[in-house]
Amino acid sequence: MVFHQAIIRVRAGSRLDRGGNTVADWSPENVDRLTVGRVSVQPIMQSETATPERTAAVTGWRVISEPGVDADIRYNDRIEWDGMTLEIVGEVARYLDFVHSTPHHIEFAMRRKTG
Repeated sequence: MVFHQAIIRVRAGSRLDRGGNTVADWSPENVDRLTVGRVSVQPIMQSETATPERTAAVTGWRVISEPGVDADIRYNDRIEWDGMTLEIVGEVARYLDFVHSTPHHIEFAMRRKTG
């Protein structure tokens, strides 16, 4: 695999809603961005559902980091890549190097929904 791509992790800030609850704040001035390089982004799925009202498409990719790359990415972050904003599907898997007990690489799936 070639690890020549980069993604941007976008993490929501927080704010209080009218009820005093802490909620995610995705406004541009309150998000935290982190560029993560040395990754490979590969397509893993594509589906389309058509109804008389609309056509919905779901496209997915798998992100795998180069060995030695461990990035601060969580399941509730978003990813900016290739001009799109994508959601993470499930947890971010962190694999350990069993010889040295250090992070080896990460893997996760992300998807885009349209329609």
